[in-house]
Amino acid sequence: MNFTDEQKMIQGMVEKLAKDKIAPLVKEADVAGHSSPGIVRLLAENDLLKMAIPEKYGGIGANYTTIAMVVEEMARVDASTAMILFVTQSLIQILKQWGSEEQKDRFFGKMSSGDKVNAFSLTEPNYGSESAAIRTKAVLDGDHYVVNGTKIFVTNGDIADFILVFVRTGEGERHRGLSALIVEKDNTPGFSVGKHEDKLGLRGSDLSELIFEDARVPRQNLLGQAGKGWDILISGGADMRAYGPGAMALGLAQGALDYAVNYARERVQFGGPLSELQAIRFMLADMSIQVEAARALTYRTTALMDSGSEDRGLRSRLVSSTKCFASDVAMKVTTDAVQILGGYGVMKDYPVERMMRDAKMIQIFDGSNQIQRVIVAKNLL
Repeated sequence: MNFTDEQKMIQGMVEKLAKDKIAPLVKEADVAGHSSPGIVRLLAENDLLKMAIPEKYGGIGANYTTIAMVVEEMARVDASTAMILFVTQSLIQILKQWGSEEQKDRFFGKMSSGDKVNAFSLTEPNYGSESAAIRTKAVLDGDHYVVNGTKIFVTNGDIADFILVFVRTGEGERHRGLSALIVEKDNTPGFSVGKHEDKLGLRGSDLSELIFEDARVPRQNLLGQAGKGWDILISGGADMRAYGPGAMALGLAQGALDYAVNYARERVQFGGPLSELQAIRFMLADMSIQVEAARALTYRTTALMDSGSEDRGLRSRLVSSTKCFASDVAMKVTTDAVQILGGYGVMKDYPVERMMRDAKMIQIFDGSNQIQRVIVAKNLL
């Protein structure tokens, strides 16, 4: 992993920002169960919300590896903040790949201010992993699509300015009839935000219901072609599993390991620090081995993505492997960190219990790890 000087500089900046400015705000957001306006403002002020936008629109055109580095570094301190960040970049990356020049000019022009938050909306009350069966409908009426349906579990749904919404436009059955629309929160009559979810982990990242009641979305907001939404979903929508939950899980595991190592050095039991006990040393060693393996897989995957490889089977297999393996590692490492801290590990004055809750969430969202194994096997066989 030969990172460029620019990437190393960005990594150092994000590390300092996360430790000095983000960390003091994390506990309050976790307790409240809402994203922190202060954290979102810090992301905007440091141009992190627009880093994937092309340079001509004020971004730095960050590639997949750079985004993953930033997400990892942020997740070492707070996975919820990393979540807000990566979901915002996912729409930008998909728009770069699938948007027309007119759409890029229009949407990137609005995002160039650096304070816009994005969301990705697929799941419905009756359809999660079976995404080809979604029922939210969009019917063309002149220059607008009229959208009706309900989406759930939408990250950033409460605060997003732009939302990529997958709908059924009727060109065919199941995946053949899906399309993708970009919905502007403040310019879409008939659209509203519904229930805010009170969840186990990633509590500093909003998760909400979106309601479409004869919502009118301009036809020009259709991404790609009508009926081609499945192609967008299995390419750009799948890719984000590597630089998103994969990198998040990696950073989360590294943060938990760092905390456990420092605690083991300082905590005195049986006449010496915990770090002198072989049982603890072996736990820390195994945690470190797993984190390094997850890091190697994560950046092996983003490097392939950045290379422009046309091997879609390998790309899909590596993306799903990264999401699955890294989040399983995060669950194991954070659980072990709680164990090493003992009684303090389950107290909310210490961050590892939050990290463990966050890790469980990553195993489930953006395609459960069981679904990722299905995808890996499919591409192998």
